[in-house]
Amino acid sequence: MKKWMRLTVCLMAGVLIVFLYAAQNQTKKETMPYPAFWEAAERGEILRVRMGDGEQWEAETKDGRTVLTPNPRAADGKERLLALQIEVTEEKEIHPEIGMVLLLALGAFLLAGRKTGGALSLQKYAAVNPDEAVPPVTFADVAVSEETLNSMRDIAAFLREPDRFRSLGARPPRGVMLYGPPGTGKTLLARALAGEAKAPFFAMSGADFVQVYVGVGASRVRELFKKARKAGRGVIFIDEIDAIGKKRDNGNDEREQTLNALLTEMSGFSGGDGIMVVAATNRVDTLDDALLREGRFDRRIEVGLPDQDQRFKILKVHAKNKPLSQDVRLESWARRTSLFSGAQLETLLNEAAIRAARRGGDAVEEEDMDRAFCSLTVGDEQPRRMTDQEKRTLAYHEAGHALITFLMLPEQRLSRLTVIPSSRGAAGYSMSEQPDQLLYGRGELFAMICAALGGRAAEEALLGAQNVTTGASSDLKKAREIARAMAVEFEMGTGIDFKEDEKIILREAMEKTRRSIQENRAALDALAEALFARETLRDNEIYDLLNRTRAEEKPEG
Repeated sequence: MKKWMRLTVCLMAGVLIVFLYAAQNQTKKETMPYPAFWEAAERGEILRVRMGDGEQWEAETKDGRTVLTPNPRAADGKERLLALQIEVTEEKEIHPEIGMVLLLALGAFLLAGRKTGGALSLQKYAAVNPDEAVPPVTFADVAVSEETLNSMRDIAAFLREPDRFRSLGARPPRGVMLYGPPGTGKTLLARALAGEAKAPFFAMSGADFVQVYVGVGASRVRELFKKARKAGRGVIFIDEIDAIGKKRDNGNDEREQTLNALLTEMSGFSGGDGIMVVAATNRVDTLDDALLREGRFDRRIEVGLPDQDQRFKILKVHAKNKPLSQDVRLESWARRTSLFSGAQLETLLNEAAIRAARRGGDAVEEEDMDRAFCSLTVGDEQPRRMTDQEKRTLAYHEAGHALITFLMLPEQRLSRLTVIPSSRGAAGYSMSEQPDQLLYGRGELFAMICAALGGRAAEEALLGAQNVTTGASSDLKKAREIARAMAVEFEMGTGIDFKEDEKIILREAMEKTRRSIQENRAALDALAEALFARETLRDNEIYDLLNRTRAEEKPEG
């Protein structure tokens, strides 16, 4: 039996003995009715009385007995006893059962502290897989940009061959900060670094250091580095480092002590020791300056969202153990999933596999992928009863979005139109594939505003300006946000009055959208009526209908 378990058992046994002894003594004392007690006192048979705040008095008789009598809590009780020349003592009553409860609580607290690493625990926090020789992951298993991989390859080379760099006077970085959106593979990249360097991997989350008890987080930091030094080399990975590394404001002593311990440990070794500290965060801008200065996390590497080629590689990795139907083309899904992180791509395939299993299929089909994609982006379909007028209005609204996108944003391929409500509150939606893009021109931003306003303009064409619905509320908000960014952030207006510029942009966009709807009214009607009848239209159906209708509108010759 471990030492801490023996101590706890002994403590519990001691508590039980004390309680049993107290209970036994309590049972040995006889009780005396209150009137009989006063009769005995007046006869001179009572020598002394111990008075407390409990339910009973304890009295000693001339013949050596100890008796208990009810405590009436009368104001003149002590005075009457003294008048009879009886010795009176007053003391607080000790309840053995209370002591037992307190001791039991202490024992339970010690046990809990042992399990959770609390302040009274003697156990040190163990890092994740501290004795694992090499994680079974390499850079070949990570789909990130080539620039990111090249930076990480340099770090792996430092760990594998420190003498080669030292001979040239090169100082390896002491710490590497991986930053970027959630789900982009920062943890996997850190594991791959350890795998490439053939070094042990010591991992903790920043939240693991944050404790109620002051000093526990700092102790865990020291223990983590102690284990790495004992191994001789390795990669120490701290995920979500912003949990302990935010800018100090003298508002959290425990967090600041933990941060100070981390800074001290990082200052206590050199990059040539064979230990590399890697941290990950989604908010590098919130970190304390001391963490990011030279000699600490002096190498920062951005891990951004994957581009189309990287998404294709990620999809292939996660599809290895999933039977895909021949109609599922991962290249197409890599194009459709712009702005998806690696974690979201894995979830997409997993959700599709779940749907395939739910319907009893032998393979994941395109329909499964499509429904999984819609579930992740807009929610599951939740058909609701609506009148034909509501349904037709909704069909025109979504057709208006699609028509303006088709006319003004040809690089955004329309993939789905539906009037079936979703679980996230959308009455219907139009979906398009967003291209990978870093820069947007003024004309493109203006076209995005027009596409957002297309639903309202289509409602006006169908119902009249005085009868439009509330369906465009989120569209109007999106349009205002883009117009405000154009006016304020990008200075794409006059630069004189930002609020006025925003209104001017919105007014011009609405006017252009209305003209486009009027000039292509036949295409709008055809698309809306088809959507009204079939409720959902896919990409090929949308483009076939729009191209055919617009071709019929063109004058001959």
